Amino acid sequence: MCRHADERPNGRREFLGLAVAGSVAGLGSLLAVGRAAGQEPAKVGKEAVEKLIADWPAKPKEVAKKMVEQYGQPNEATPTHLVWLKNGPWKYTILFSEEVPHNFPMKHTDVLEQVIDYKVPPDKFDELAAYDGSVTVRRTKGEMSAMCDKEEMNYLALNLANDIVTGKMGVEEARKFYGKVAMAFMKGEKHEYTQKLVFHQAAKGGTADPDEPLKKE
Repeated sequence: MCRHADERPNGRREFLGLAVAGSVAGLGSLLAVGRAAGQEPAKVGKEAVEKLIADWPAKPKEVAKKMVEQYGQPNEATPTHLVWLKNGPWKYTILFSEEVPHNFPMKHTDVLEQVIDYKVPPDKFDELAAYDGSVTVRRTKGEMSAMCDKEEMNYLALNLANDIVTGKMGVEEARKFYGKVAMAFMKGEKHEYTQKLVFHQAAKGGTADPDEPLKKE
């Protein structure tokens, strides 16, 4: 289901910027990835990445190849994650070795999470949860993400999530539209919603919601 901010375990982001040297035999310091303030994020070498994903299941390994072709080498890596920072329209992209079964709109596994800065009003959370369980909202950080096995489907999921938030579509209409476009995509048709984010993204830092402290009684 669509989660409120900070409900997701911190483990998916805790590894970012950390050296994981020694976690995989033979990789040594090749995975010591970091970045200095004001500098572009470092890249993980091709050899290191190939060793990391050698034993991954076929689907995440396939997606890893596509992501490298699209965005270059990842910025950070562990034996279970590859991460690209500020790639294309995304705040960050995480590719997981673990496959999460998902049956909407058809059976597949979720492995690729892509995140944007986006502020969702709290009264829209339930609608997004009903729309797609692989769309996640983090209210405090001001983020929204989609997770699927294809970047194109993440575009589609977030474009429709925006339509729900802005009142352009209702939940059932969005689900039916998603299914129709997804099926057409499998046949080679490329709807605009599968190619890019069609809505304007807020400036960085303008979407967070730190909430209010409780008043003393």
